Amino acid sequence: MTRLKLLVIRTGDMQKLVGFYALLGFTFHYHQHRNSPYHYSATIDGTLIEIYPLTKSQSEADKHLRLGFDLDDFDVVISSLKEAEAQFVSEPAQTDFGFMAVVVDPDGRRVELYKK
Repeated sequence: MTRLKLLVIRTGDMQKLVGFYALLGFTFHYHQHRNSPYHYSATIDGTLIEIYPLTKSQSEADKHLRLGFDLDDFDVVISSLKEAEAQFVSEPAQTDFGFMAVVVDPDGRRVELYKK
């Protein structure tokens, strides 16, 4: 069986992006590996998710990456996102894929949120 082990998200504003994903329940740690830049990492179900600064050759973050997460505390997360004035592409609703909402992270990526 193949399993996703690592996902790296690059951004121009790490603090803002960490704050957004913390609303989804991520717990980040700030650290550095040898000569790499300082960055944030969180582990979810064995997958390491890291937030790095943009590379020198990047002028902006990739807005085409789409992420999706099952949430244990769906209603709490949705409420927290609304309080933080997150941009919703679609409000929570039943779909062919399950009960879900779609929000936009601070870099413009669409993030699908599913109720477990």
